[in-house]
Amino acid sequence: QVRLVESGGGLVQAGGSLRLSCAASGSIFSINLMGWYRQAPGKQRELVTTITSGRSTNWSDSVKGRFTISRDNAKNTVYLQMNSLKPEDTAVYYCHMINRGVAYWGQGTLVTVSS
Repeated sequence: QVRLVESGGGLVQAGGSLRLSCAASGSIFSINLMGWYRQAPGKQRELVTTITSGRSTNWSDSVKGRFTISRDNAKNTVYLQMNSLKPEDTAVYYCHMINRGVAYWGQGTLVTVSS
């Protein structure tokens, strides 16, 4: 079993920055994928970005150039640095992990960007 715990959400003005963290614990294989999805009110959950343990990344075009993902493999932690935030970035952000072929989700952290 794997547990994902997110932190760092909150309220920020448009143009501001936030940093999300997600720490994974449990039986974690060294080769895995971690990342972030988000779900805005009334919309489906969508990919934000993912990063493999080898640090290959995948991005949503809507955040490319504004957000940065990084990870600390020793701590099994992934970070999402969000800059130049826009009101349309408002959503619940979910940490995601694929470990040994099984997908796990965090409980979500709310990011609200005011205009």
